[in-house]
Amino acid sequence: MTAIQSSQRGADGTVGKALNILDQVAQFGRPVRFGELLAASEHPKATLYRLVQTLANQGMLTYDEDRQTYAPGLRLVRLAHAAWRQSSLAPIARPYVDALATQVGETIHLAQLDRGQVLYVDKRSASQPIEMFSQAGKVGPGFCTGVGKAMMAFLDENTQADAIRRQAFLAHTPTTLASSDALLAELAEIKRDGVAFDREEHEPGIICIAAPILSEGGRVIGALSITTSTQRQTLDGLLVHRPVLQETAAEIASAAETWQFPC
Repeated sequence: MTAIQSSQRGADGTVGKALNILDQVAQFGRPVRFGELLAASEHPKATLYRLVQTLANQGMLTYDEDRQTYAPGLRLVRLAHAAWRQSSLAPIARPYVDALATQVGETIHLAQLDRGQVLYVDKRSASQPIEMFSQAGKVGPGFCTGVGKAMMAFLDENTQADAIRRQAFLAHTPTTLASSDALLAELAEIKRDGVAFDREEHEPGIICIAAPILSEGGRVIGALSITTSTQRQTLDGLLVHRPVLQETAAEIASAAETWQFPC
């Protein structure tokens, strides 16, 4: 953790600690025991227990007495649903995503950028679905996904630099971009070309073409991708869909002009 990150976390106080615990519980992807939380936590046992109990009392976590496990609570689900309706691009984009999926017959992803990471806000599976990491609600890396690179390429210089600093540059596959320099070079190319590709960089056998969704003023509000497998398609084959992909991204952007963008 950097000194800046540590300072920011300290300034957030109890609220920041509680939110970190909610993130931690969510990342397990299943009900989790207190001992598992403690093993992964930076907090002393007494502090963690107090925070977890407060979150449970407030309905942000739910506790199963029989299994002695914690999971996201219904209050958190209600807040998440409200956030999705008010801040997510998904409700506005839904008819355009549906139409694109029907037209191309491949998997469609709609994503937004959150602190340099990709938040998948909607997904339409192909007529013949293929197994892959992405699901609506999941968070993925920005540096090795088509939607992530499409969004980062069109950020302003300072925001882009911050997003790049947040990348882990883990080598998920042999084609994963391995450094910030390599990513910067590709982002410049994407900005010139208008589309990004995932060349099996996040998952073996999974490729995509992606386009940014930009406001009238050029602000990045999301990205749209057409994803498939190397068994079904090639990158050159995906290029055939470039016009309809960019057209759909522009339609979503136009529909979103009256949307109240989150700060």
